[in-house]
Amino acid sequence: MLRIAETAEISPMAHVEESKRGTEITIEDHVYIDSFVRIRPVGGDGAVRIGKNSFINAGTVIFSGNGIDIGEWVLIAPNCTLAPTNHAYQSRETTIRHQGFLPSKGGIVIEDDVWIGAGCTILDGAILRQGCVIGANSLVRGEVEAYSIQSGNPLVKRGMRGE
Repeated sequence: MLRIAETAEISPMAHVEESKRGTEITIEDHVYIDSFVRIRPVGGDGAVRIGKNSFINAGTVIFSGNGIDIGEWVLIAPNCTLAPTNHAYQSRETTIRHQGFLPSKGGIVIEDDVWIGAGCTILDGAILRQGCVIGANSLVRGEVEAYSIQSGNPLVKRGMRGE
């Protein structure tokens, strides 16, 4: 099921596929999806949610896999891959393509106000906590801590994050 808010803006050159197996894809208010972004419901039965005011830049590919929850005000730079799934590969008697997928590591969770730099790959089990910044060309497969007032977040100091 594909749900797109009326205020979301999706480039005509983006490709958001509707699921053939009932995977939910929700794109909330004021989301912008740039050219050549591809959202594919494959590799599992997890839902995809892109939270309000988030921006997905050109060339990014999002697979539904075991699920992706993108918070509000998230910025994803060009050419990133979000892949919350892993192929099974243990049997040498069967091709990898025919072995299916490994059990979920929890999908991908991206909390509010996160910036993901260009060319990043985010894998199954990744948790990007509020306000963190992921440098360009990074590979993330675990938890990245929040950027808090203790670490000098200027948005918190100015009261812009409602804390």
